[in-house]
Amino acid sequence: MSLDFYRRQVIQIRKSIANLQGNKSTTMAKVSEANKKAHNAEAAAAKTASLSTAASKTREAERFHNDAARLLKAVANLEKKLGDEQKKLIDAENKLVQEEGRERKRHAEKEKQEEKKRLEAEKRQAREQEKRMSTINASLIRHDHLHAETASRLEKLRRLPEKIVVAFFASDPGSTSETRLLLDEEARSIQQNIRLSEHRDAVQLESRWAVRPRDILQALNELKPTVVHFSGHGSDQDELVLQDDHGNLKFVSKDAIVQTISVVSDSVKLAFFNTCFSYNQAMACVQHIHAAIGMNTSIGDEAAKVFAAQFYSAIGFGLSIPVAFKQAKAALMLEGIPEESTPELYLREGVEEDELTLVRPSGT
Repeated sequence: MSLDFYRRQVIQIRKSIANLQGNKSTTMAKVSEANKKAHNAEAAAAKTASLSTAASKTREAERFHNDAARLLKAVANLEKKLGDEQKKLIDAENKLVQEEGRERKRHAEKEKQEEKKRLEAEKRQAREQEKRMSTINASLIRHDHLHAETASRLEKLRRLPEKIVVAFFASDPGSTSETRLLLDEEARSIQQNIRLSEHRDAVQLESRWAVRPRDILQALNELKPTVVHFSGHGSDQDELVLQDDHGNLKFVSKDAIVQTISVVSDSVKLAFFNTCFSYNQAMACVQHIHAAIGMNTSIGDEAAKVFAAQFYSAIGFGLSIPVAFKQAKAALMLEGIPEESTPELYLREGVEEDELTLVRPSGT
């Protein structure tokens, strides 16, 4: 091969390298723009109070992350081509040097030194190229992880029911007109606040009155509720006070209550004990379900009504159980009812925040 042939070959390879580097720069700029758009969409999803908007922005962020990942793969392909061209350049320049050495023996030593410098520089470039490839591969892995997280969040949103059922069990045995609990007022306030909430059609309140022990399993099998709500009396022996067939008091043990909740844990996510001295019952239930609410002492009629009504209002607005619980306590304080420290919220260990949101608007 002639000296001119090797010179043309080197020039052609260098042009190819320059073109590849230009393409790489353009593609990296697109990666940066896609990441910026994904970040903006994630920020918008984090700020919005609307679940539908959050889901839309999350999908938008996922799409931009996918675009970035695809572009990064294109960059990786360009980097590989650059590496191949660098190897070709080294080979062509070696041959060029050999050919020039034969023709210009007087300058052989000088050419050797210059080539040595070039080779060292190209080796450095090759090493830098390997580092860049390693960085790109790490970035691809990170994008895959982000994609999986986004897909997981969207799947959890899709798994939320479009309608939840709240089974409201009320019992006030042995009461008189002077001593009776205002359970009907509590149920009415809950229903009214649900109707005023944003996603009113997603929450269905089903009431059962003068509840006997055997009524509970029957209703749970019929309704398959997401929330089980007990309203009435509780004893300081961790018992739930229901009634027998003659309207007399019927004490149900904590173990019986927990066993009942455990056999319907596939549908039930929350047990709400709006009864006195029920915190131990609630604490035991979270072995089987996501969350439970109980009272650490006795609770007054008005406090029970206000707390429950605001809690279900927040649930109807698509808020999570912990947020709804905090709002219900705030409602007691706003009404000047000094019992905000009575309700206790218990969560099952390891339950994720996404699993504590019960309502998903229809169509999201």
